[in-house]
Amino acid sequence: MPPEAPRTEPRHAAAPPLTLSPEIAEALDAGAPVVALESTLLAHGLPRPDNRAAADDVEAAVRAGGAVPATIAVLDGVPHVGLTAEQVDRVCADPDLAKLGVRDLPVAAALGLSGATTVSSTALLAEAAGIALFATGGLGGVHRQSAETFDESADLTALSRTSLAVVCAGVKSILDVPATLERLESLSVTVVGYRTRTFPGFYVADGGAQLDWSVESPEQAAAVLAARRELAPGAVVVANPLPADEQLDPALHDRVIADALAAAETAGVRGKAVTPFVLDHLHRASEGATLAVNVRLVLRNAELAGRIAAALAAAAR
Repeated sequence: MPPEAPRTEPRHAAAPPLTLSPEIAEALDAGAPVVALESTLLAHGLPRPDNRAAADDVEAAVRAGGAVPATIAVLDGVPHVGLTAEQVDRVCADPDLAKLGVRDLPVAAALGLSGATTVSSTALLAEAAGIALFATGGLGGVHRQSAETFDESADLTALSRTSLAVVCAGVKSILDVPATLERLESLSVTVVGYRTRTFPGFYVADGGAQLDWSVESPEQAAAVLAARRELAPGAVVVANPLPADEQLDPALHDRVIADALAAAETAGVRGKAVTPFVLDHLHRASEGATLAVNVRLVLRNAELAGRIAAALAAAAR
């Protein structure tokens, strides 16, 4: 028999119609665990051709955790939840693929454009599809000198409006980590550490801020998410640090970031241009070690998200 055609169905009043892959449609209908994955990491976060192999590895990590992976992207104006191998090829190979946050989705839909989804848009589309878990590398946050620039990631407000759990390695420590946590608190986003009370700093296990709460197992994380969804709209951030022996050397990390920030100031780099400037400086100074760390933490987050999704589905039976 020919394969079932992808199902197109509007599932959220604020989102465009979604095209679910047959595997994702079947899993959701059966109440099976599903984990959403963003596509910006593949299109903009990792170099080609490494990004294509990483795409398969991240989906395999979700399956190893006991869930079905649903990589999300917008293709020709239509959000796709769950991509075929050919669609992943397209996302990974196109150097001109747009980067789409929530604000950009209407433009892409109206003009038939394609793009990779960020944390904010992936969270919105995942919830619209009925997916409760989302794995990513790190969240966006409040930028340093935000009092002057007003530079704050749309990820934060998006998480205040979506009822799912996001497994991440915190935020990059080039951001203002304490201010980011304060903003998440103001937005009533629940934040728990996974087996830690220290908020991770993406490349390093310690982002320099403490957390009020932690969970010790996927079952506890699933229980927190279930309770949050009963109480009020809003996400649960599960902060999953790298083990100390897998992180970037903290001394190198701190020294290079200080040097990069000083260089940015000297060069007159301001606003949104600071982050890519500093990250490029960090990548070159670490001789590419940041790439390996980035891939490791995404794989760990994907597997943990799969385990939490599986625990949530088991508790619902």
